[in-house]
Amino acid sequence: MSTDLFDLTGKVALVTGGSRGLGREIVLGFAAAGADVVIASRKLDACEVLAKEVEAMGRKALPVAAHVGHWDECAALVEQAYTAFGHVDVLVNNAGMSPLAPSSAETSEELFDKVIGVNFKGPFRLGSLIGQRMHEGDGGSIINVSSSGALFPTPRFGPYAGAKAALNALTTVLALEYAPNVRVNTLSAGPFLTDIAKHWPEPSKRTWKNAAGRPGNPPEIVSTALYLASPASSYTTGSLIRVDGGLH
Repeated sequence: MSTDLFDLTGKVALVTGGSRGLGREIVLGFAAAGADVVIASRKLDACEVLAKEVEAMGRKALPVAAHVGHWDECAALVEQAYTAFGHVDVLVNNAGMSPLAPSSAETSEELFDKVIGVNFKGPFRLGSLIGQRMHEGDGGSIINVSSSGALFPTPRFGPYAGAKAALNALTTVLALEYAPNVRVNTLSAGPFLTDIAKHWPEPSKRTWKNAAGRPGNPPEIVSTALYLASPASSYTTGSLIRVDGGLH
């Protein structure tokens, strides 16, 4: 297969939660493939540092501070992206949070609302706003970064598992609503050695209950994200692709 299928030259990608973890790897991977990027997260300074790295690669980068759990900030983020670049070809809904709750009964309304806001409300709003513009324009690709937590839910993660399951369903909704020129897919991520892993028990940093027998290294997310963002996946939409080392 020609590597041209994975070329993102001339494309603009917006990545939420883009300043660290898997989002950072996706930003750098897209830039290496030729894309200009909008890097969004709650911390502007972190976005600015990564933007400089992208610019050093010869690409353009727009750092934006945005809390995707806030409806109005999603709209402002979209406007900034389109004002700067005129179009968005790839949206990666990567921002997320997965705090551990004491129990389902002891989960506070504030915690519940925060988890649902970041993991589902934000992607819904951004996917709707940008998806509609893509649909009315030259098309594009939306990648919803979900979690194995939706497929293998456990106690104390109820709101997170529910939000990610809702995100999986949203992929189908948007794929149908903005068809045929907008492709929408779910990238279901498993355990990765991002900064979150610093709080894991030491054994979990080396081994995992999956076919690979280990957690993933952050760069291992890039190839699947690049596939979904690029013409290589021209006939893939409404799909869920697991990148979790074969969890079971």
